[in-house]
Amino acid sequence: MKKILLYNSGGGLGDSIQLFNLILSLQNSFKESEFYYLGAHENHFQGKLSSFNINIKTLDLGVKYFGFRWWHYLYVKKKFKDLNIDKIDLIIDLQSKLRNTLILKRLPHNHFYSSTYNFRFCTKDYDYNSKDHLENLSNFLKTNIKIVNFNPNNLDEKFNLEAKRLLPDKNYVGFSVTQGNIYREKSWDLNNFITLGSKIEEKNKIPVFFIEKKEIELIKTIKSKLPNALFPELHSSISGPALVTALTKRLDTAVSIDNGIMHMMGLANIPMIVLFGPTDSEKFSPKSNLIKILDSKKIYKSKNINKITVLDVYKLI
Repeated sequence: MKKILLYNSGGGLGDSIQLFNLILSLQNSFKESEFYYLGAHENHFQGKLSSFNINIKTLDLGVKYFGFRWWHYLYVKKKFKDLNIDKIDLIIDLQSKLRNTLILKRLPHNHFYSSTYNFRFCTKDYDYNSKDHLENLSNFLKTNIKIVNFNPNNLDEKFNLEAKRLLPDKNYVGFSVTQGNIYREKSWDLNNFITLGSKIEEKNKIPVFFIEKKEIELIKTIKSKLPNALFPELHSSISGPALVTALTKRLDTAVSIDNGIMHMMGLANIPMIVLFGPTDSEKFSPKSNLIKILDSKKIYKSKNINKITVLDVYKLI
């Protein structure tokens, strides 16, 4: 396997963070291979996530929203040839849209793995009955791919030092309250977070909110109700996902809705409670035994995340 390409159609930071363990595990099993990433949207590995030092090259075909336009089907082979890259040994399709898969399969390759249309596009037949790509790829490649998790202790020391400066003590409980995807109602009511913050203060815990600096009014609202709450990112010249992960390492536990920050927190490998409403908790929650999931669909048979009560969360804390 000289060249391995991973294709991701997701556009959010969380979609890319979810690939960390997959990439690290494959790189550990195929140490001599070159790894390429092709995204339908912005390449976060070369942008906001570059501080995590995930070593993967970009396959730049010069198009936005790769796979989402039928004209890419005619264009992709010629553009790949212009890159002067040899045939890809293995293409790993990490999505299941038929159009995207058909276009991706136009790239010159030896082997192709995809869950699209019940794995019918795979170049090797097998009973792929797992939702876990690593397990399926182990069968596809006939090798035992050892799971390698992202190690938060390998973060650049500047992030750890800054996190310790911002959160120097103990007894912190973190909260992430804002959703990135505006098209789905994933937010838990802010008053619930404020009530929860008051409850943990009664137990001598300190609420810590992870909110972007630009959310001025939101921060003011929380401060007016929880004057002792901390907003560490407001007091740092450093910003970005790696700092969020380093700060999360300083927490006793964290509570988050389904968003990008949830995935940044999940990399810290601490106890977490994650709240889900309309989105798929099995698909999108960070994979860790330390994480407890509250899914309104499973508890209350509703996609309305606000069916989840403050008491539901507080009992887990």
